[in-house]
Amino acid sequence: MGNGAGLKVDGGVFSQLDAVVNAAVTLERRGYDGCWTAEVNHDPFLPHALASQTTERIELGTSIAVAFARNPMLLANLGWDLQHLTDGRFILGLGSQIKPHITRRFSMEWSRPAARMREMILALRAIWACWNEGAELRFEGEMYTHTLMTPFFTPPASPHGPPEVHLAAVGPLMTEVAGEVADGLLAHGFTTPEYLRDVTLPALERGAAKVDRTRDVLSISLPAFVVTGASDEETEKAAAAVRGQIAFYGSTPAYAGVLEHHGWDHLHPELNRLSKEKRWTEMGDLIDDDVLAAFAVVAEPDAVADALLARWGGTVDRLSFYAPYATDPALWADVRRRLQSA
Repeated sequence: MGNGAGLKVDGGVFSQLDAVVNAAVTLERRGYDGCWTAEVNHDPFLPHALASQTTERIELGTSIAVAFARNPMLLANLGWDLQHLTDGRFILGLGSQIKPHITRRFSMEWSRPAARMREMILALRAIWACWNEGAELRFEGEMYTHTLMTPFFTPPASPHGPPEVHLAAVGPLMTEVAGEVADGLLAHGFTTPEYLRDVTLPALERGAAKVDRTRDVLSISLPAFVVTGASDEETEKAAAAVRGQIAFYGSTPAYAGVLEHHGWDHLHPELNRLSKEKRWTEMGDLIDDDVLAAFAVVAEPDAVADALLARWGGTVDRLSFYAPYATDPALWADVRRRLQSA
């Protein structure tokens, strides 16, 4: 879903309430297109209630909120209210998380995640159609049932309509679900151009074809790993930080398929073993230059924008910078401008 004027460039903010307002205002002032929260150690929705009151233009979204920690009616209310509060600028970004977190951290049910996510988003659509279009609420699925909605519990119709729903996916089954029922795909930072081309896009197209639509109606967002620095020392520190992040994701069984696609089948078992032993430094040491270059743009500061465009231009619609290290904000300002004007 190209925006016709270069890539949209987004920024992430910490979801801590006493910090988010300034962060969102700063992103808007600097010209970013989107401001995203993540469900890590704070609620991802509350920050946008605050940011909506101090921003005017920037889109506000969750990347991601844990879908299976909630039910469709709760998510419908949250999305509806934030869409109203932001004057139509809210994006409901959902992700499944992995089974141990759903069952042991949230104490919620886990089963058939792709099928469950599909049903959850269809239930959301049905609830919003009831509220905005007056349709009878009669959603009866295998995992969710919503058949009761009285006037007392029905919010007024929204002039902005429901928010867009963007879905995080790595594996082909969840990606197909995004193509079928979501408005956008939140690609994972643990993605290579080859994996996106060979696995993600075909799966997205298969899902879209099920409902007679094409891939180009879907927005694809991606947090792009970047390794850069003003000196060799800074670049080495940046590379070490990114190697560690790649290693962390590579240790997770749900993402092993990306490594396998490149013939690096041996990496996941070793990274997984080291993670269980909390040997974090050794994990990063396993990410050699070839693996680093597959997942990250490695470039001098003045070459970062061109390198990102060469890697992701024409494929993704929204980019953010995945740089887990400290750097000069002026660097990203220049990169942002060049990406948005490309």
